Amino acid sequence: MRTDITVKIGGEAGQGIQTIGTLLAEVCHSAGLFTFSIDDFESRIRGGHSFNLLRISNEQVIAPGHIPDILVAIDQRTMNLNKATLLSDSLVILNAENKSDSDADIDDNSCSEADLEGCGSNNILKISLNRLAKEAGGLITANTVAAGCIFAVLGTPFEMLKELLVKKFKAKGDKIIDLNLTAAKMGYEAAGTVRYHKQFDWKPCKTDRIVISGAKAAGLGALASDCRFFPFYPMSPATGVIASVVPYSGKLPIVVEQAEDEIAAVNMAIGASFAGVRSMTSTSGGGFCLMTEGLGIAAMTETPLVIVNSQRPGPATGLPTRTAQPDLLFVINASQDDFPRFVLAPGNPAETFESVKKAFYLSEKYQVPAIIMLDQFLATSQVTQQNFFKVNKDVERFIFTNIDINKTLSPPSEYKRYAVTDSGISPRALPCMGNIMVRATGNEHNEKGEISEDATNKVNMTNKRNSKLAAMKQEMDLPEIFCPKGTDNQFFLTGWGSSKGPIIEAYEILKSDKRANEKGINFGYIIFKDIWPMDAERLKPLIANKKLIMVEQNSNCQMGKLITQETGIVYNASILKIDGRPFYAQYIVEKALEIIS
Repeated sequence: MRTDITVKIGGEAGQGIQTIGTLLAEVCHSAGLFTFSIDDFESRIRGGHSFNLLRISNEQVIAPGHIPDILVAIDQRTMNLNKATLLSDSLVILNAENKSDSDADIDDNSCSEADLEGCGSNNILKISLNRLAKEAGGLITANTVAAGCIFAVLGTPFEMLKELLVKKFKAKGDKIIDLNLTAAKMGYEAAGTVRYHKQFDWKPCKTDRIVISGAKAAGLGALASDCRFFPFYPMSPATGVIASVVPYSGKLPIVVEQAEDEIAAVNMAIGASFAGVRSMTSTSGGGFCLMTEGLGIAAMTETPLVIVNSQRPGPATGLPTRTAQPDLLFVINASQDDFPRFVLAPGNPAETFESVKKAFYLSEKYQVPAIIMLDQFLATSQVTQQNFFKVNKDVERFIFTNIDINKTLSPPSEYKRYAVTDSGISPRALPCMGNIMVRATGNEHNEKGEISEDATNKVNMTNKRNSKLAAMKQEMDLPEIFCPKGTDNQFFLTGWGSSKGPIIEAYEILKSDKRANEKGINFGYIIFKDIWPMDAERLKPLIANKKLIMVEQNSNCQMGKLITQETGIVYNASILKIDGRPFYAQYIVEKALEIIS
């Protein structure tokens, strides 16, 4: 039987909210449970409002929970923001202090009786988190006290938490270990006999699953592709992609370089790739704006280039720590003129790993840029996935060797870097290989790479680059389509990238919804992962005569427009979310029911 619990931990930035969530997720993993964790925080170091939303289940989960079963309110704002949405059987762990004059040094922003007015739950467990932390040895351990409380109400054996804390703080010495163990124990005991009515089977077990974020999956995918150079300029939420490979810099032959800006980062990646080193840079929408001229250089010189664009709301600075899907049409059309490129949008960390590997393969094979579309939600969410992150024994490369040159070219001086071929793909050699001359320029050029303003040559070179598209389209996976057999009057929730999990879970809810069934309406779903170039000839027969409800996190239904542009098929309706927060399955369900009504 499925047991599913959502825990929401809220407080101010600087109160260790993420630490509590991470501790909880790691203990759940050690017990063989599945988790889906998201962090919501403002663009500030201290204050404001932050929360961790952790869904725990004994079965696979593919989307975050929404309404908390257990709410941990470390400050007043958390209680005030959530109390009206709590269910009657929700459990609240409330940071409630009984201050006295001697406690004036404790600035806790704790909750009072007034904060409970209008609360949907009567199951309130009041714990003096800061007082217990002070008694344990330091206010800094208040988050560890809270963690102890949560584990107690979940029925987790304290030994499992103890084992994790010892492992986590081992490098900091016995004093820090003892401090946190004392704090956790005090929080655990403060919960007394209070237990949430749903319980898991807490038994340590070995599992072949891992807990991983989209950002880390992208970094591992690059390493698995033999990427050796990672130039970048920090920009939330893309920084985690490159940060994830830093621990490997002393173990693998890689270089991580923080550039002075995004322009330098993309040009470094192009330069290294020109020399034969696989390279990747990551950024968000604002940084990608600065990279567009570099994107054009890669296209003109036909140099492989892989970029991760981890999206966030804009324009300009927008919401730096929030999520969105606003860059699709921009990425497909970025830089002046027209040239082939690949755009991939994975839906979870496992797909991200494979998409990054695919991007390196395709970018080098076709000598075009490849862009992987993540977003803040996918990049930072921590999800339990099967550990099928494998490195291929051999990484296929598409570069001329000296042997190739000697066999193919006679004499080597006749080497044409941009030779016109039926496929549009020219033989790629590296600089300083034997007696050949490798030329590259941002200007239009002839087959040898020499600058040319000849009109006929311009037509030939443009056609040569575009002739790659026919084969590129065949490399694209068609969307994942779930269409229950024997059903009429069917609507398809249609999305791309990180909306995959919430869409599929929304479908699972809708297929048994009474309101939809009474109207004789059925649902299916269509999820795009490989987006550009779009193969209209293969796609159109699959989605023709289907009623599409677009589910996107932008204001102008960009994937819907792209489908119409390429296939002529017009979507029926849209569910758009533009508040910077991720999709929840229930939100999609309610909006879909409004549409069919």
